[in-house]
Amino acid sequence: MSLTIGDRVPDIALTTTGEKRLQLSDFHGENLVLFFYPKASTPGCTTEGQDFRDAADAFAATATKILGASRDGLKAQERFKAKHAFPFDLVSDQDEALCKLFDVIKPKKMFGKEYLGVERSTFLIDKTGVLRRQWRKVKVKGHVHEVLAAAEELDP
Repeated sequence: MSLTIGDRVPDIALTTTGEKRLQLSDFHGENLVLFFYPKASTPGCTTEGQDFRDAADAFAATATKILGASRDGLKAQERFKAKHAFPFDLVSDQDEALCKLFDVIKPKKMFGKEYLGVERSTFLIDKTGVLRRQWRKVKVKGHVHEVLAAAEELDP
């Protein structure tokens, strides 16, 4: 299944930092930025997380929550969040249910070997649970500002 702009995002259970059990529907009533990154504590993922952290107050001013996600285990996510003081939760998606829902598992190549990994992607879901924007194959530099501009365009 691949979501397209204008689709209602199906509800799904999430395991997040703080050992919280959430549903995507728990965010209805506020906008949600859901950003996927390949691996916690790697350089690009750290920079992206820090950029979202640094813009957290600006996102809050648009009634937009932030949630990061990767296939890392909960302990790795907890360390990543604590080390960089992220004011938002991180999803541990080891069963890849969330990754599959948003179709972010893609073939990648490293050192000449192919493998399946998370493609850096971001999704903006409105307060009614409808997908409004998506960014795939994200380049980190300047990305958060583009997402914030899109969040500011949504109804408050």
